[in-house]
Amino acid sequence: FDHERIPERVVHARGTGAHGVFVANGRATKICRAAFLKKGVETPTFVRFSTVQGFRGSSDTVRDTRGFATKFYTSEGNYDLVGNNIPVFFIQEGIKFPDIVHAVKPEPDREIPQAQSAHDTFWDFVSLHTEAQAHVAWSMSDRAVPLSYRMMEGFGVHTFRLINDAGETSLVKFHWKPRQGVHSQVWEETQLTAGNDPDFHRRDLYDAIDGGAYPVWDLGVQVMPDTDDETFEGIDLLDPTKFVPEELCPVEIIGTMTLNRRPINFFAEVEQVMFNPGNLVPGIDVTNDPLLQVRLFSYIDTQITRLGGPNFNQLPINRAHCPVNDMFRDGFHQHAVHGGVAPYRPNSLDGGNPAEASEDSGAFIDVPQPVASGAKVRELSASFDDHFSQATLFVRSLSEVEREHLTRAYTFELGKCYEEAIRLRQLQCLANIDADLCAEVARGLGLPAPEPTVPPADVEPSPALSQVGGTWPIAGRKVALVVDADTEPAAVQAAKDAVAAAGMMAFVTAPSGGKLGDVVVDRTFLTAASIEFDSVLVVDAPAPAPDAVPLFDAKAGHATAGRPVDPRVAKLVAEMFRHFKAIGVASDATDVLTAAGVPEDAPGVVVGEPAAVVGKLAALLAEHRVWHRFGPV
Repeated sequence: FDHERIPERVVHARGTGAHGVFVANGRATKICRAAFLKKGVETPTFVRFSTVQGFRGSSDTVRDTRGFATKFYTSEGNYDLVGNNIPVFFIQEGIKFPDIVHAVKPEPDREIPQAQSAHDTFWDFVSLHTEAQAHVAWSMSDRAVPLSYRMMEGFGVHTFRLINDAGETSLVKFHWKPRQGVHSQVWEETQLTAGNDPDFHRRDLYDAIDGGAYPVWDLGVQVMPDTDDETFEGIDLLDPTKFVPEELCPVEIIGTMTLNRRPINFFAEVEQVMFNPGNLVPGIDVTNDPLLQVRLFSYIDTQITRLGGPNFNQLPINRAHCPVNDMFRDGFHQHAVHGGVAPYRPNSLDGGNPAEASEDSGAFIDVPQPVASGAKVRELSASFDDHFSQATLFVRSLSEVEREHLTRAYTFELGKCYEEAIRLRQLQCLANIDADLCAEVARGLGLPAPEPTVPPADVEPSPALSQVGGTWPIAGRKVALVVDADTEPAAVQAAKDAVAAAGMMAFVTAPSGGKLGDVVVDRTFLTAASIEFDSVLVVDAPAPAPDAVPLFDAKAGHATAGRPVDPRVAKLVAEMFRHFKAIGVASDATDVLTAAGVPEDAPGVVVGEPAAVVGKLAALLAEHRVWHRFGPV
C-alpha cells in the first residue's frame, strides 16, 4: 500500500483515455509508404485526452489547452501522434518549455491558483514573451473550453515529413476532425461544471462509449511541397507558433478513427501509457522544428522517472503489437526473457542476431537531408520574428458571438492579475493584434487602450477557424425529460422513445428516484444539473416537491415568479436558456417558462406536443447552440 503511487505527469497530469481502431482509406499511399495508411488496413489505437496545467485531481473543464495523443499499434511498430486541440504552441524552441510551464502552474509561494492561467505569473511571461500571443488568442477563445472530448479537434502542431515508396518527400500537418463538429461550453457553464462534476469530460466520453455512441474522428493532412526553405505561402513550416489556413491548403482525409472501448483498469492503461513523438514508422519522419527536436528527448526522459526505469515500452499498454528485437538488456522492470549470449553487433556466436533490419524489410530509415554550411549558433530564423499576424488572423476569423466570448475571457483573466503593469503590457500586445479587441478589453479593465507599436497585419479571415455555422450529427446528445410524480408513464415513455428515435439520449428527471410505472428515473431534481444536458424537454410542470426546501437543497431557493413550479426545475431551465441551449416545453407546461423568466417566443424555445417538439429540438441541436438568442451571431 505504501508504494501504490507513482509521480504524476509534470504536464497533462489530468487526463482520460480510450481504445479504438483506425481504418485507412488509402489516399495517403501516394505520399507515404507507412503500412497502416494503405487502403482498408485496420490499426488498433489508444487515445489519451488531457488538460495541461492542472494536477491529476483537478477539474476537466478549466480553460486550458487539451492534449490529444494517439498511439497507433501498427504492423511496423508503434507510431505516436502527440498533439493538442490547438494547432500552435506558446514557444518556438523547446528550451523555453520549463519557463512557460513554471509560469502557468500555481505560483510557488502559495501553490495557487490550481489549473488556471488567470494569474500574474502566466500573463507576466506571455506579455513579455510575445511569440506566445498566437496561442494565447486560441486559449482565450471557446477552443479552450470544449464541451466534450468527442467534439474536440486535434492537431499534430508540428510539420512532419512523409516519404512514399519512390522516396519522394512531402511536408504535412496532421488534423483530427470530429464527426460531431467542434463545440464548446460557455464560460459560466464551465465554472458550474467544475463544481457540479469535475469529471465531466471523462464521464461524457465513457457514457458515450457505453451507450454505443462511439466517438469518430477523420484523420487528415495538409500536404505541402518539401522545398529547401521549408515554407509555404510565406509561412515558416518549422515555426510551431504558426498554422497554415485551410483555405490556403485544404485538409485531405486519409482515414477514420473510432473509439469503441474504455479502459479495463485506469491506472494500468491511462496513467501508464507513454507517448513519444520519436515513435515513428517507415514513411513518417520529423523535421528540424526546434520545439519538436527537444520533445524527441524530453518525452523519453520524463517516462524514465515516472515509470521507474527504461523498460516502460514493455508495459502492456505501451507494448508494440509486432515482434521487437533489440540489444537492450536488464534494467528496472525488465519483463522480457532474452535468449542468446551475444547482445552486441557484430557477433558470430548468435549467428549475427539480432541483425540490423534493412529498408526493404520495413526498417525506419531517416530521410537523408543536406546540411548547409555555416556556423552553429543558438538563433532562430528571421521568419520566426512575426509574433502577431497569426493572432490577428485567428481573432478576425471568429464570428461575432465568438469575438464576444474572446473579449470576456481576456477581460476576466487580466482582471485576476494584481499587477497593473502586467495588464498594461498585455493590452499593448492586443493593440498589435486588433485595435477593436484591445479597446473592448481595456474598457472592461478600466484602462486606456494603447496605440500599436506594430501595425496589426492586413489578413484574409479563415472561415474554417470559426466553430459557429453549419450543422452536425446529434448522436449521443443528452436531453433531460422533466416530469412530475404523477405524470402518466405512457407520456414519459413516448417522449423517451421519440428522443431515442432521433439518435439522442433521454434522461428522465423527476422529483424523486425509482420508477414511473415501468420507466426508470435517471435523475432527481436534487441531483440533476443543467450542465449535464444539451437540451431539455419539459413534459409536465412539476409542483414543488416535498424536498424543495432551501435548507435541504440550496437550489430550491431559486425564484419562480409566483408560479407553482419546483424552483429547481426553474433554475435548470433558466441556466440552459442563458447558455444558449434548446428548450422544449409541452403546451400545458408553460408555467415552467414563466417561473424561469424565459419568454415563450424566444429563439430556440419550442412549445407543443412532446413528440413534435423532439423533432424541432433535434434540428436546433444540429447547430449546437441557439447563438442568435441574445444578439447577432
